[in-house]
Amino acid sequence: MTSPDDFPLELDQQICFALYSTSLAMTKTYKPMLDKLGLTYPQYLAMLVLWESDNLTVKEIAARLSLDSATLTPLLKRLEAQGYVVRIRGVEDERQVHVRLTAQGRSLRQSARAIPPEIFCAAGSDVDELVRLRSDLVRLRASLNEYLER
Repeated sequence: MTSPDDFPLELDQQICFALYSTSLAMTKTYKPMLDKLGLTYPQYLAMLVLWESDNLTVKEIAARLSLDSATLTPLLKRLEAQGYVVRIRGVEDERQVHVRLTAQGRSLRQSARAIPPEIFCAAGSDVDELVRLRSDLVRLRASLNEYLER
């Protein structure tokens, strides 16, 4: 494909639609599992970040999730209301808000361990295929972010 006319404009030929519709299907697949934990998909992602590294600032969590802090704050407030995290203003800089897991938030991790194997089964692929797909998606994301930074 060398000229603009060589690139199809049919919906099913667009990588953006394949990614978008797959993302929707993935989120729908997670929903019943996350409902059992009382989490939304974005809350689950935030909890994954905190289970990896507790006591992060809102800004650090936002960067890890590729979100802005204003989008993340209401989500964290809901997690705090559920008793999974506490938000603490920084002592040296009150603009910084640190997020820490509570005992309840840490124990939720054990219940969440059932999710990845179920997603793996739902994907209907072998491990190598999924590892390769994930790697390709990470590389695509990096390329797109690099393009956006130009």
